[in-house]
Amino acid sequence: MKTLTAILFALSFLPLARAEKDYNVLFIISDDLTYTALSCYGNEVCQTPNIDSLAARGTLFTRAYCQGTYCGPSRASFMSGYYPHATGSLGYGNPRPRIGDRAMWAEHFKNHGYHTARVSKIFHMGVPGGVEYKKENLPPEHESYNGADDAACWTERFNTPGPEWKAEGDGETLQKNPDGKRPVVGGNTFVVVEADGDDLVHADGKAAKRAAELIKANKDKRFWLGVGFVRPHVPFVAPRKYYEPFLPYDKMVLPPKIKGDWDDIPKPGINYCTSENMQMDIRKQKKAVGAYYASVAYMDAQVGVVLDAIQEAGLEDETIIIFTSDHGYHLGEHDFWAKVSLRDVSSGVPLIISVPGQKPAVCNSLVELIDLYPTLSSLCGLPVPQRLQGKDISAMIELPTFEVREEAFSVAPMRRGFLLRTHDYSYIQYEEDASKGIELFDIKKDPGQYTNLAKNPEYTQVVEQFKNRMAERLKEVRTNDLGLTYKNGKVVD
Repeated sequence: MKTLTAILFALSFLPLARAEKDYNVLFIISDDLTYTALSCYGNEVCQTPNIDSLAARGTLFTRAYCQGTYCGPSRASFMSGYYPHATGSLGYGNPRPRIGDRAMWAEHFKNHGYHTARVSKIFHMGVPGGVEYKKENLPPEHESYNGADDAACWTERFNTPGPEWKAEGDGETLQKNPDGKRPVVGGNTFVVVEADGDDLVHADGKAAKRAAELIKANKDKRFWLGVGFVRPHVPFVAPRKYYEPFLPYDKMVLPPKIKGDWDDIPKPGINYCTSENMQMDIRKQKKAVGAYYASVAYMDAQVGVVLDAIQEAGLEDETIIIFTSDHGYHLGEHDFWAKVSLRDVSSGVPLIISVPGQKPAVCNSLVELIDLYPTLSSLCGLPVPQRLQGKDISAMIELPTFEVREEAFSVAPMRRGFLLRTHDYSYIQYEEDASKGIELFDIKKDPGQYTNLAKNPEYTQVVEQFKNRMAERLKEVRTNDLGLTYKNGKVVD
């Protein structure tokens, strides 16, 4: 008891100690990245040495969850500091119309004297690429290409063009192409391009170069720099050399295929992208995994460029570095592909936070991406707005066993689904009254989430407890200072 009291007493002084040191913030976010693809999270096929190097000196979080399982809601949430259902930002729009003049994360730092810059995708946006974005002869930095970005957040901002699926090289459309005659296409489609040329041909190479230039140019200022990498988001486009470790594709190992895997889950629990409806046979599935890994390897190399720039500028002892993704991604688990589902590989995200002077650690406590805004404000000695719906997890940097949450909460707007993830269970509910079905997984016994226990009589009491808790949680996430609530698909007063 005395030891616990001493720890809590010491922790109570952490914000004061950190307030004496203002840090730069480097926020690196990958798009559509599952933590299972990173070697620091245990992948033995896809090697990510640069992200691993950050994990080796930072805190690696094993139970971090996004608040929306596709790009728009997730990014709007962690940048605004509000849950998707607080602002109604459940699509690809910007939350600014809902939050008014309340400062978003980068804007909060800007208001306190930081030089804030964005390179590529932080809020939701497309990738300015190729001929398609030159129809009006506008430069890729033009505001027309900024998507749901928020101008008030930035001192300066930059978009990075790339050829995407039109890149020179060997391409194949994997999705809905059973006879192999479908051309290489754009859109949110599983397309592979083993591309000619070097890293700087593509959006992420250009983003890393621009970020390195900004670090050098602003090394004598305090800065908040957001660097958004678009890979491994489809299309899977990367220079050829990044594909070499994964060739031939038939050596890729797919997740287990369990007969009757979908029989015990409600219809909304079947993901929108499956091997069946995408018409991907085993060859194409293995190629999709190899191409995804190649895209991850390319992205990791660009992370290395940015980390090297911090070192070359002599800023390692002055910069907090965060690496994460907007959500996870299925790579054939349960014969599901892509995002949207509320299973761990889709709702869970990689999260690494490296604070100068802190010992490396692995933290198994539950955290949410919405916690980043208050946490980084605290670590940098800035005031933490009390209105924020995230929690300050900075104590976990000092004490990885510290807990601030009993569960993580996430939503799948496309399915009207909600997740409560505890250390022991994953509870998924479709519709607010659970009318479309429930999923319950015992994580300790079934980490792969194969057996839905929602109708198992032995778990009736557990299900009822989660139903009640979900009702409370939905009420909590809507309790805010916006004067808005979100119900049944609409914002209401």
